[in-house]
Amino acid sequence: SNATAGAGGVWCQGLDIPNELFLVLGLVSLVENLLVVAAILKNRNLHSPTYYFICCLAVSDMLVSVSNLAETLFMLLMEHGVLVIHASIVRHMDNFIDMLICSSVVSSLSFLGVIAVDRYITIFYALRYHSIMTLQRAVVTMASVWLASTVSSTIFITYYNNNTILLCLISFFLFMLVLMLVLYIHMFALARHHLHSISSQQKQPTVYRSSSLKGAVTLTILLGVFFICWGPFFFHLILIVTCPTNPFCTCFFSYFNL
Repeated sequence: SNATAGAGGVWCQGLDIPNELFLVLGLVSLVENLLVVAAILKNRNLHSPTYYFICCLAVSDMLVSVSNLAETLFMLLMEHGVLVIHASIVRHMDNFIDMLICSSVVSSLSFLGVIAVDRYITIFYALRYHSIMTLQRAVVTMASVWLASTVSSTIFITYYNNNTILLCLISFFLFMLVLMLVLYIHMFALARHHLHSISSQQKQPTVYRSSSLKGAVTLTILLGVFFICWGPFFFHLILIVTCPTNPFCTCFFSYFNL
């Protein structure tokens, strides 16, 4: 009813976040990732597949920062009347920025998964690591991720109104989440088993419990940060697919200004 809609409008208030805040956050993120890339490129001791994957992860995150900075800057200039752009040009720019963001999402998730697999090989196949993860295979992996990210982002922007595309993206996120969860828990279980063996021989159960607790905390932080950073975005996509017109979903969209 109208009364219910009016009441819903009272408790459902959108959150108005100033564009200047997004501009500052974009700059901070860009500088942080630039420092990571510079450190890896400058230090020869970090020239290995593992750090190349981390470097690619930083570059993919930089795409989000650059996209956010460009979009926010244009919005600020247009709001203050400094910049006047034709509507068709704005639409093309918006599509290009969305493609960069989508490409960054896919590549960032992919490299997080690649890093998890790389760490898994390091721990479980330590003696064969350098024969398994050669520089050539690392280059092929990185090139494949960037190519797949570019192609998928183009398809996503072209058919963004199709729920099948959104479901594919959501499924990809869930797959990466489960993959990381399984691999890191398996690595944690192996480390815990080794610590238990060492502590049993040295008769130091306190050290074993302390190390196990630290490992559990590290694992929780790692997966927690991953879920906190990407969870809201994919939760938003899930709501778009499942309840685009539901009042509660609409409220969620307006509250987060999505």
